[in-house]
Amino acid sequence: MIVVCGEALIDVIHNGDGTQRTVPGGGPFNTARALARLGVPTAFLGHLSNDAFGRELADLLVSDGASLELSSVGSEATTIAVAEIDSSGLAEYEFLVDGTSAPNLTLDMVPTRLSPDVRAIHLGTLGLVLQPMASTLVELVRRERDGRVVMIDPNVRIGLASDGEYRDRLQAMISQSTIVKASDADLAWLYPDMSYEDVADRILGEGARLVVVTLGAQGAFAAHRDFHLAVDAVHVDVVDTIGAGDAFGAALLAWLHDHDAIQPDLRLERQEVKAALDFACLAAALTCARAGADPPWKSEMIARESR
Repeated sequence: MIVVCGEALIDVIHNGDGTQRTVPGGGPFNTARALARLGVPTAFLGHLSNDAFGRELADLLVSDGASLELSSVGSEATTIAVAEIDSSGLAEYEFLVDGTSAPNLTLDMVPTRLSPDVRAIHLGTLGLVLQPMASTLVELVRRERDGRVVMIDPNVRIGLASDGEYRDRLQAMISQSTIVKASDADLAWLYPDMSYEDVADRILGEGARLVVVTLGAQGAFAAHRDFHLAVDAVHVDVVDTIGAGDAFGAALLAWLHDHDAIQPDLRLERQEVKAALDFACLAAALTCARAGADPPWKSEMIARESR
């Protein structure tokens, strides 16, 4: 099983034509749904509201096949993200978080010990920003990382990155991770004076086994062991980019799961890394081709790959 930790929220999307719509979201929520849709045993670990939005989020996770056995529920209102979509489909976010559900994940809400069948822990996005959730997840990883893969997706939200400790916290968690998946923009914010290739090598030197950098329409880059490689993006007509990075990360993990490669001492050959990146790029592209964070199902991936 893979445990995905962090926030579930509602995106209020302002379209370019002045209309708006509400859709479920949150990086970890999207990742858990995408993993489950790709046939990977998945549990979501986060704090949900018992309001109508919270029940919708819970129902979607369950209907996609993710377990809520590690989640908690409270009376706080559901966290809201307001997304502005530009003409190219890119989204910019503003978050309404004070007194809401997602940040209020406390240590007493998580199990004292994860099951031995948990092979990987995934975290990132607001999970390492908002308190007390961030401290809770840092402690969870500290006590549970031995013998498991830890994957981090920073998914930096600059508008919320005002916590002076956030950069240090994020860099400390990166150094404890097996897999680091980040966008080129994430790495530029974290390491402003370095190229993403040099950052990837630095992170490998700190102990990570695989570093993957998403490059939007230019595809993706990976650094592993003694080699680098890059793959092209899959061309689609972009509706919006919401959830594309989450689908990418989930598909990367799903490929590793399906090829029995989720191991703390992760070792892959060049052709395996390329196959994993191609699979992840396809998942991201299919997500971009439809509105909101609507990741592909395994059957869709198989059908597209067989063309």
